Amino acid sequence: MELSLKGKTALICGATQGIGLATAKELAALGAECILMARDKEALKDIIPTLEAEHFQEHSYLVADFKNPKEVEEAIKTVTDKQSVHILINNTGGPAAGPIVEAEVQEFLDAFNQHLVNNHILAQAVLTGMIGAGYGRIINVISTSVKAPLKNLGVSNTIRLSVAAWAKTMATELAQYGVTVNNVLPGSTNTNRLRSLIKTTAKKRNVEKDVIEQEMLSEIPMKRFGDAKEIAAAIAFLATPAAGYITGTSIPVDGGKTPTF
Repeated sequence: MELSLKGKTALICGATQGIGLATAKELAALGAECILMARDKEALKDIIPTLEAEHFQEHSYLVADFKNPKEVEEAIKTVTDKQSVHILINNTGGPAAGPIVEAEVQEFLDAFNQHLVNNHILAQAVLTGMIGAGYGRIINVISTSVKAPLKNLGVSNTIRLSVAAWAKTMATELAQYGVTVNNVLPGSTNTNRLRSLIKTTAKKRNVEKDVIEQEMLSEIPMKRFGDAKEIAAAIAFLATPAAGYITGTSIPVDGGKTPTF
C-alpha cells in the first residue's frame, strides 16, 4: 500500500490546534511539505520549528482570517503563483451553537462565507497545479451532521450539508483528472470546539458541564470522545496514493454514533 507523500505539498487550514494541527503532523510524518494556514501568526511561527524538528522537510505558513474571504484569496495566491499544492485540507471552526429558529440571517451568511466560499476559493486556486501534476486531494473536514442533523446546531447543520453537496459536485467533475474530493466527518472530538459546546449547553440549561458530557458520551457506542489524532489519521489516508479510487464520499469518524449507514 502506497502511503508516502514524499514530494507532495499539502495546505492545511486551521492548523494551529485540534484536528488541523494533528493533520499537519500526520501529513508531515508521511513526507509531505506542509503549508499551515490560520489567523494566529505567532502560533504558526511557533509550530513550524517543532514540525521541522520532528520531520526533515521544510514547512511554511500563511496568515488569513477565514471570516474574511478576501484575505484567504490573497494569501493562497502568494503560494500558487510560485508552486503547486497537491493536497488541500479545508478545515475551520464551526458556527456557534443554538436552535435554528433563533438564528439570525447574518449567522447563515457568515458561516456560508467562512466554510463554503473559502473552500471554493482555495480549491479553485490549487486546481491548476493538481491537474497539471495528475494528483490532487481535496479533503473537507465537516461534521456528522451531513448524515444526521445534530441537536442545537442549526446553522452548522445547514452549512455543513451545503459543503457536502459542493464537494460531491466537485468530485464528479474532477475525477477524470486524478483529483479526488472527499469529506471527513468528525464526531465528538476532544478539542476546544467540543469543550466550548459543552460549556455553552451547560450554561443554557443551568447544569454542570459533567452532566452534558455524560449525556453526550451515553450516545456514543465507544463511550468516549475521539482524539484529534484519530480524525487526522483518516484524513491522512485519503491524502495518500492508496486512496486514489475513493472520491465523492463522506466518512464519519465518530465512534459509531451516527445512526445512518
